[in-house]
Amino acid sequence: MNLNWIKTSLVLVGTMVCANTFAQDLLARQAPIDKKLKSVDSLALQKHIRAEQSLYPGLDLYPNWTNEHVQAYNGATIPESYTFDLTGFAMPTEHDRLTDFFGYRPRRRRMHYGLDIKVYVGDTIRSAFDGKVRIVKNQGRQGYGKYVVIRHDNGLETVYGHLSKQLVVENQLVKAGEPIALGGNTGRSTGSHLHFETRFLGIPIDPALMFNFEKQDIVADSYTFHNNAKKSSGSSRAVATGQGMFYKVKKGDTLSRIAVTQGTTVDKLCKLNRITRTTILRPGQVLRCS
Repeated sequence: MNLNWIKTSLVLVGTMVCANTFAQDLLARQAPIDKKLKSVDSLALQKHIRAEQSLYPGLDLYPNWTNEHVQAYNGATIPESYTFDLTGFAMPTEHDRLTDFFGYRPRRRRMHYGLDIKVYVGDTIRSAFDGKVRIVKNQGRQGYGKYVVIRHDNGLETVYGHLSKQLVVENQLVKAGEPIALGGNTGRSTGSHLHFETRFLGIPIDPALMFNFEKQDIVADSYTFHNNAKKSSGSSRAVATGQGMFYKVKKGDTLSRIAVTQGTTVDKLCKLNRITRTTILRPGQVLRCS
């Protein structure tokens, strides 16, 4: 009887050992499978993210996608700084003569948020970078006239105004250098030219900081935006300040006081803004400082 009990116990122990060994072997064989599945899941997720980013460039930066307004990001979170990759660019036009610059226009008492490049009606206008067309609209005889807005993979948005014809449609993916429009003289324009803007989350940045039209090249391989934007009292529109290049006039400011605080001279302020020492400054006016 005791011998039978011992035999039974040995059989049970052996069975348990075999079962445990089998379970360990199963887990060992399962581990690479789990790892492989995780890898597959990760690749699928990465592919999905890349697909989303191609459909909506700057997805991690911009709060929305709208085909309605150029400035559509009031209340958006603006990073302290952001570096744009400018490689892979294409000049929007082969013409190199600038007819107006970024900054405050004393004669018209308003800001000019881009560069004006002399082009002729029918000249080809091209996308500056890879991206997706956000807006294709016509403001008639006002503002931009016929215009196109493209959001790019590097986080910038570019605006092309006063066109005679748009060659793209909203939500179309485009490549750098791809024809998007023909030059024109539509909208608030006194002669055929391309109005070209570069914006980040709605904030205008001087295109001359990135594009050298005279040399038909970019200024550098990258450009770092610094968030010095201020908001005017009672307004939700941000004022573009770039890297401290612009100053918004406050009540009581004088040219000499502004020159001291901005580390420049009165003569330089006058030259940059096409004003004189006796020009009356208005609160809210934006002056170029460098």
